[in-house]
Amino acid sequence: MTLGTRLTVLLGIWLALSAQREPVLVPAVSQSLIEVRQGFTGARLLLYGAVIDPEGAGRTGDYDIVVVLKGPTEPVRIREKERIIGIWANAGSSDFRSAPAFFAVASSRPIRDIVDERTAAIYELGTEFIQLSPSGQIDPEEQERFARGLVDLRRRQGLYQENPGGVSIAEKVLYQARIDLPSNVTTGRYTAETFAIARGRVLASATARIEVVKAGLEGRVVTAAQRWSFVYGLGAIALSLGMGWLAGRLFARA
Repeated sequence: MTLGTRLTVLLGIWLALSAQREPVLVPAVSQSLIEVRQGFTGARLLLYGAVIDPEGAGRTGDYDIVVVLKGPTEPVRIREKERIIGIWANAGSSDFRSAPAFFAVASSRPIRDIVDERTAAIYELGTEFIQLSPSGQIDPEEQERFARGLVDLRRRQGLYQENPGGVSIAEKVLYQARIDLPSNVTTGRYTAETFAIARGRVLASATARIEVVKAGLEGRVVTAAQRWSFVYGLGAIALSLGMGWLAGRLFARA
């Protein structure tokens, strides 16, 4: 199905729902399944859709659109290193229970021009508003410092992104945004949340899902490890012992 056909179908759905009083927002993505194979260099996602106001299509131009793409959450430990007597050593650490492996925000305008900080924090509209769920007891200022360090690290890795102005709106109805997934992206389920915002308020939201999976030989290995974990573990141990024995024989002959 072509992009034009998909948009035609979406518009038909929106027209059928236009009797509702609330704005209707239905997002779509160019790829709902991304396969990570050997030599994977990343992928570019197109997130598109439309928003229709039952009070009149002409009002749609008053909306801003924000798209938030989040990857699977994972526990993370951040360590701080300090130079002590000429040696770099661990000086402190902080644990986070649910840091997203990937986080990207694209918006029709800078977030600060669309909503206030409180609303941005509620909906996580920016990397500074990611809800990291820290664990353990630590000074709030230290916790904030470690959180900034985590965000900065993943920004440099291309895993946390912000693109103000990255959403374009055409004919006061259709929108689209492009978000790049780097080659080091984590596999799992991703959610693309789209928000229609007017006068500082979120009026409509909707979610699309994307699966990032390993394919090819890597995928078969992962599947085998998950389905037959005991046998896979025994095989890994046997392989390690065999490689050790072979290396010992080779060095003994040398």
